[in-house]
Amino acid sequence: MEASVLIIVELRKARVRITRLQQALSVEKLPGFEEMESEGRSFSEEERIGWLALKLVPELGNRSILRLVRHFGSAHAVFQSGLKGRFPVEGIRENALAALRRKEFIREPELEWEILNKEGIRMICLNDPDYPSNLAVIPDPPAVLFVRGALESRDLVSIAVVGSRAASPTGRIFTEKLSRELAGAGVTIVSGLAVGIDSAAHRGALAVGGRTIAVLGCGLDVDYPRGSEKIRCEIAGSGAVVSEFPLKTPPAAAHFPMRNRIISGLALGVVVVEAAQRSGSLITARLALEQGREVFAVPGHALNFRSAGPNRLLKEGAKLVENAEDVLEEIRPLIRSSGKDFSTKPPEPARTPDLSGLSSDNKTILSALDENPRHIDEIARIVELPVSHITAVLLSLELQGIVEQLPGKYFVHIQGNSCRKK
Repeated sequence: MEASVLIIVELRKARVRITRLQQALSVEKLPGFEEMESEGRSFSEEERIGWLALKLVPELGNRSILRLVRHFGSAHAVFQSGLKGRFPVEGIRENALAALRRKEFIREPELEWEILNKEGIRMICLNDPDYPSNLAVIPDPPAVLFVRGALESRDLVSIAVVGSRAASPTGRIFTEKLSRELAGAGVTIVSGLAVGIDSAAHRGALAVGGRTIAVLGCGLDVDYPRGSEKIRCEIAGSGAVVSEFPLKTPPAAAHFPMRNRIISGLALGVVVVEAAQRSGSLITARLALEQGREVFAVPGHALNFRSAGPNRLLKEGAKLVENAEDVLEEIRPLIRSSGKDFSTKPPEPARTPDLSGLSSDNKTILSALDENPRHIDEIARIVELPVSHITAVLLSLELQGIVEQLPGKYFVHIQGNSCRKK
């Protein structure tokens, strides 16, 4: 069935699945977890290393790991069972079973555990009390999450914001604004740290001190996207960087659909900002529907290839998004009652800086800018000044936090339009 047809069918059923999601937020745990939780006991280090060892067995997938833990009662017990004779658990791949019996691992689990501790990376297992509730109810939850930073109970109220790597300047600006407003209202922003829309979503949340979660398609120690170390550190300090892949796992094409199910699974809904017809963001939207989440889309120009994905989703029933309130009004009914405060309050309006001290040239150049990106050549045509002089002025304005430079020598006035010509 064509992907677009599938999305149509699923959108018709989305409202029904939302009720199921609300009921599922009181997560069904693996056998034995309820007793451990009620007694206030935590995982032993031995048990955590057992989960890590299972994760490091070649070709042993999430479902197989969970089957083994359910059957034997714990991860540690899997390796204490001897694993000889006829294997009592069905559905395990032959190669994985052979590696399990030989206790063959990608790397030595105890050494890997030491490295995780040294690097400040936490490992959360599916029946861990801190495992994200939203994620635990999807059809194929990760058996293990590697986390740099912290996942918190308030992250239950999360929205994923995804879109094109080749984002337009307008798309990046809209995404940052939307994420700022959502994060300012207490919503955690989830995305995939890719260049373009994903990074803009994280930056928007960070700009207001909000929470954000980045989900990777590689190990947490792999520099991908290349040069993302600074923003990763910022995200870890105001949320979490998460992966289901062990350390040293390189990015691979097959990893990103797996990553996308975690992005949508952590959230109550997914906003698609810009996406081509065959974008991975549409895979995230489809996965969101399968998981019972809301799907939102930002409309775009009909002739822009980046608008093809969101516009198609809108035709098929996705919720149209022009501002943060469009998202907030939709997710409020999805937030189940609890003892925690999940109220959403609109962020305070940004203060307009005092521009009275700017020189006449600064004001002239600033008057050519607004919230829409403008190329430096276009600015030069408007103000009729040399490009070299304009560049120096724009740098000064950027250092003052009044102007932002975007890729391709586009500029935007990020504090409003108080200097605009009347």
